[in-house]
Amino acid sequence: MSTGTPSSTAQVQKSAEMSTSASLNGSDLGIESTDIKTATGVSLSPQQRALVGSVLDLFAGKPTLKKLQLWTDDATFADPLTKAEGRRQYEAQWYGLKAAFSEIEQLHQSVTSSGNPITMDLKTRYKVKGVGSEQTIESVIKIHTTPSGDRITKVEDRWNGNIPEGAFAKVFRNLNSVVVPAFVSVPKSSEEEEGKRK
Repeated sequence: MSTGTPSSTAQVQKSAEMSTSASLNGSDLGIESTDIKTATGVSLSPQQRALVGSVLDLFAGKPTLKKLQLWTDDATFADPLTKAEGRRQYEAQWYGLKAAFSEIEQLHQSVTSSGNPITMDLKTRYKVKGVGSEQTIESVIKIHTTPSGDRITKVEDRWNGNIPEGAFAKVFRNLNSVVVPAFVSVPKSSEEEEGKRK
């Protein structure tokens, strides 16, 4: 066990964990996606609204360390292109999204289930940086949480409701989850993140 002064990353994480357990106030976490649509008969608790809002922000290319502290360290993110396991890999995926696309526009979102997982339909338009190519993706997002419902353990992005399986898909997805963290810079602290925005 180490002793001494905690790293700035550990301090940010501890601060986020304390604020997460005390209150999941979206404005405290800098969550911008607050106009969350729900299907008829579906209602979300304040905790669920904060988790869904943070995930919508991530899919909109607006990652922050505070939002990512809502995820457990061993959480996973899976979509047809990658399977990121653990904080280092999933943080790089979210910051990589911001780096790869010049425009990200959420065209539609609606939470269809408030269970565990929370399920949401999402339609997003992406424009690739430098190339200008556009792609609209319709997804079913599944947000798995801890039993207490206060942290994210897994997010599945199922394009057209599917995540491809099979040997080829698994190799490509695992390769992507290892390569992206090597090339994408994730801020080490909130201060560093704020400095990059200025």
